[in-house]
Amino acid sequence: MDATPVLAASPADASTLQFDLFHLFLQAHLVVQLVLIGLLLASVATWAIVLDRWRVILWERRAASRFERLFWSGRSLDEIEKSINLRRNIPAISALFLAALKEWRLSVEGGARLNLPTFRERVHAAMEVEAQRRIARMERGLLYLATIGSAGPFIGLFGTVWGIMNAFTSIAQQQNVSLAVVAPGIAEALAATALGLVAAIPAVVFYNKFSGDIAGFGSRLENFSRELWSTITRELDLAAAPANDSRGTVRHGLDEQRVGQPAR
Repeated sequence: MDATPVLAASPADASTLQFDLFHLFLQAHLVVQLVLIGLLLASVATWAIVLDRWRVILWERRAASRFERLFWSGRSLDEIEKSINLRRNIPAISALFLAALKEWRLSVEGGARLNLPTFRERVHAAMEVEAQRRIARMERGLLYLATIGSAGPFIGLFGTVWGIMNAFTSIAQQQNVSLAVVAPGIAEALAATALGLVAAIPAVVFYNKFSGDIAGFGSRLENFSRELWSTITRELDLAAAPANDSRGTVRHGLDEQRVGQPAR
């Protein structure tokens, strides 16, 4: 009974095989090349977003710590506002303070008496809108990280499947199962899988990290807004106690102002 001989790759043929990434890319099918290029660009964009969000979150945290020390230092509201306005970039927690201060001033324009329940709603709304706006800025790019983290492995898997299909096609065409025929297709397939993981793993890790950091920072802003409101109401109560009306003294640390109205 005759047996079909199986051809083996000669040492010369085996020595010509190139398995570094550059040659794998050049030898790959056009579809696999597009997959590799897309994943490489996705990986570069992922690291660009990671570095940018890391810088933004770190800056906001440090700025919040500096502002909290300034706020509780006993300086007047007017001095705090001037200190904030001297800076070119206003951090999120300072923006909350300015939003509450602006609403306070608008509420007492013309010497109007304060209606505490509606005043509280307006101040809370102003701070909440500003907080949501700043949180949205900090979350820029996170949707991209989530997308790459979930889709990256599947895009790499698509390249893998296509590379394996090419490998089997080469076997069928050449009727040869030697390493020289099978290896290039399998290698480019595995390269697509590896690059998909390279793009996806950092995206998932840093998406989770930044989501947790931003959620914690959002809680910090919420706590500060409560502290600020408590300070405002306490000053209003202290100032209104002697005269029992809306014109008197407001104290913030060592500052004395007209009741219901921050310093201008």
